[in-house]
Amino acid sequence: MPNRISLPVISGLLLSLIVVAVSPLAAGDKKHTTQQSKSSAGKFAKYDPPTDASLYVGSETCKTCHEEISSRFEHTPHFTTAMPGKLAAHEGAGWEGCEACHGPGKAHVDGGGDKTKIFTFREASPAETSARCLGCHQNSQEHNNYGRSAHLESGVACIDCHDPHHSKEKEFLLKEAAPQLCYRCHLDVRAEFARPFHHRVNEGLLQCGDCHNPHGGFLAHQLRRAHGYDEVCYECHADKQGPFVYQHEAKIEGCTVCHSPHGSTNQRMLKQNQVNLLCISCHSLNASVGPSATPSFHDQSTKYQACTLCHVAIHGSNTSPVFFTP
Repeated sequence: MPNRISLPVISGLLLSLIVVAVSPLAAGDKKHTTQQSKSSAGKFAKYDPPTDASLYVGSETCKTCHEEISSRFEHTPHFTTAMPGKLAAHEGAGWEGCEACHGPGKAHVDGGGDKTKIFTFREASPAETSARCLGCHQNSQEHNNYGRSAHLESGVACIDCHDPHHSKEKEFLLKEAAPQLCYRCHLDVRAEFARPFHHRVNEGLLQCGDCHNPHGGFLAHQLRRAHGYDEVCYECHADKQGPFVYQHEAKIEGCTVCHSPHGSTNQRMLKQNQVNLLCISCHSLNASVGPSATPSFHDQSTKYQACTLCHVAIHGSNTSPVFFTP
């Protein structure tokens, strides 16, 4: 009579096989997750300079080989780091002169100028180079969010816009004056500013940085906010801000619902070449499901094409719910 294996034994064998098969997968997943977390943590790691003073040689030693760079460095704001007592917030050799950015230089000097013995910005990643800059600059409101900025996410480092040794612009040590510096990457925006009706950036009355924070922020397109946490447009166009008794609801979605922020082929930088076409893009439904539709007597082929001839206070009114008067 053939031997029969009991049901509990079979169940135990199956369970063992499942455990053996799943364990490597689980271990692999755990290892992969750990590697991912390490990679994410190292994406933008803060730079903490070594505190051992014997590892540093001082800027004068650097000057013996890098005289041309040193002479330029002496005429930049960064040179204050080489002046004792100038940086009350950061004390110690790790925050002074050339080695504040490039790290301890003793091994580099002892190695006869071996580049592998010191931090060189040209061969480092954008996150690594930017971490060196933010060791001093991240405590300012302007730079606090660079670690999460769209620029850094796109692989743009501080030294892609700033040059601490050979800057062409004295202000902010920029490689080139704005907006030409921004246009190097943002060619589509450059084309928008070339349209007939545009914000006068090319003329020098505005700068890209007046509306955008190139170092990052919490709003889309790295936009700034005006006072009162409203759109940055109100910094200049304060008369459109309100508050009004009767507010045009389109403003809830923002100025760019109707206007092109950089430039347009239409007057007032509108998105449509006819005012009525812009208005009926919203005012075409029954009032119960959205903005009220245009009345039946508004013949779009005649004088009613210019909605703002009657609705003169289109951004908001304190006296008229249909914006007839301010």
